[in-house]
Amino acid sequence: MRQLRALVIALLGVLRLRRTAKEQQHSSKGDDERIVASAPPNRGSELVVVALLLAAAVCAVAFIVFYAIDDLPSHTQLLGLSFGLALAFAAAALIVTGHRLVVSEEIAEEYPEPEEPEEQEAVVEIVHESGDRLTRKRLLGAAAGAAGTAIGLAAITPAASLGPGIETKSLYDTPWRRGRRLVDDKGKAYAATEIEQGTFYTAFPENAKPDTIGAPVVVVRLDPAALQLPAGRSGWAPQGIMAFSKVCTHAGCAIALYRKPLFPPVQPRPALLCPCHYSTFDPAKGGEVIFGPAGRPLPQLPLTVDGRGELRAGGNFSGPVGPSWWGVREDQAS
Repeated sequence: MRQLRALVIALLGVLRLRRTAKEQQHSSKGDDERIVASAPPNRGSELVVVALLLAAAVCAVAFIVFYAIDDLPSHTQLLGLSFGLALAFAAAALIVTGHRLVVSEEIAEEYPEPEEPEEQEAVVEIVHESGDRLTRKRLLGAAAGAAGTAIGLAAITPAASLGPGIETKSLYDTPWRRGRRLVDDKGKAYAATEIEQGTFYTAFPENAKPDTIGAPVVVVRLDPAALQLPAGRSGWAPQGIMAFSKVCTHAGCAIALYRKPLFPPVQPRPALLCPCHYSTFDPAKGGEVIFGPAGRPLPQLPLTVDGRGELRAGGNFSGPVGPSWWGVREDQAS
């Protein structure tokens, strides 16, 4: 172990001596021996570049924060503005660096043959000498690293929502709670006696925002003897009344059609349909997919009937609301 430590220390010492010797060699050269003409430092421009890079980093971090807080007003506009400014500040930093901090000159001559050792050494020397006017290399390097890291994280942040990365519980939150009444679009509570077989109803949670994705539900009534609900849902459909999310689990369209057979002996049983891609769900089996591209059943909302005969939620949905790919993170986590 001691020998290994001594070897590492020796290697670091050799590298440091070589770097020091190289720096002394370049610093000992006069202006006549330089390939690129010397130029005075421009510390003001260096500070401008540092400020632009830090501004890019701040904007990129702001993008990550805005993405994580999805209930902000003008959410999409804030995302576009923050990420766009991050790229704009980074581009401005590169432009200032190229015009103010890198020594440049125009030489009209033919290109030499490639892979000449002398020419390769000259190129290396040109690169080294072009950065002579930089006096805050560590500060510039740290600012560039911060900006690059922040912009890189901002670029991959949206992809994290497709897997177990950033917490996305908000995709599964809904306004439904046990005891919350089902109301129509005018706020009138639904009574169990008002729900008829063969009719399609849309309901919303009382005293909650009706435009959230987990708010609207479809309500139907079937013969209790025809129900074949999944295990654990025997009490979810009082008097044969059932409620399901109105958002299709395929692409997020609204469930807007209800198929009721006019001639039951020969026609399929009642079903909920999405008009976008014709995903079809069987309410008698807890929203099971019986046709179409939907990847999972419609989430069912448990119902109860209170003492006044009005419909109330018995809890939250049986699963996450929305397109099936929204459940990727939850399925992997479980």
